[in-house]
Amino acid sequence: MSGNVTVAFQGELGAYSHIAALKFFGSINALPQKTISDVFEVVEASKATYGVVPFENSLEGSVNETYDMLLETNLNVMGEVKLRIVHCLIANLDIEISDIKRVYSHPQALAQCKSYIRAMGWETVPCYDTAGSVKMLKELKINDAAAIASELAAEIYGMKVLQKGIEDFAANYTRFLVIGRDSVPRTGKDKTSIIFTTKHIPGALYVALEEFARRSINLTMLVSRPKKKTPWEYNFYVDFEGHVSDEVVRHCLEALKDKTVFLKVLGSYPAATDV
Repeated sequence: MSGNVTVAFQGELGAYSHIAALKFFGSINALPQKTISDVFEVVEASKATYGVVPFENSLEGSVNETYDMLLETNLNVMGEVKLRIVHCLIANLDIEISDIKRVYSHPQALAQCKSYIRAMGWETVPCYDTAGSVKMLKELKINDAAAIASELAAEIYGMKVLQKGIEDFAANYTRFLVIGRDSVPRTGKDKTSIIFTTKHIPGALYVALEEFARRSINLTMLVSRPKKKTPWEYNFYVDFEGHVSDEVVRHCLEALKDKTVFLKVLGSYPAATDV
């Protein structure tokens, strides 16, 4: 998947989802969206060929809105991108760190830099997007605040990077999913993502997971999410090595149908190389 395709992502130009899209596709027609749900909607409506959405962060965990939209829509997972997140402190060109009283950014970015922010004694102001907070500071000419975002955001909006790498932990990575309407052929180094629900009885999850163990299929992720309409019952999101066209995977999924009350295959796709 390459070329100048239309790709939707959450946030403004310079958002980390934008960077993930550029890393995956190389060149894109960017279609920024306000929310993750909006990304899914424009791809479903064929206004964008693909979408790129954050799925999980190595420090802050799951991105719940993405999990929920994968369940609710009919789009396929077609790829993944792992991105090292480097947060920058960004302000208008004539601003210095001593001028700053508060800092704007997405809540996850603020959380990932909380020790730095606390040490500086600044007020935090949550925004819907990292790059969007940079754009806002520029447009409103705010001179007593900074934003936390990517270096690309500073370049796009003509702003100044006051400090780079302010995240609390260097091992800060986000995994993004590429979503679309098509399926992806087998490459030989693939992953498959599924969602399933078991009966609410003792041992049901064990029985379901046993199908993977019996076939030596390696699970790479297992996450539970509450079912919206049934309190204290859960959907299980599972990633595992292999492609749906592999014989062993086909047999596993067929067996899994008898061990679950709901099973949805989100897609098979090439596993991202480690960053």
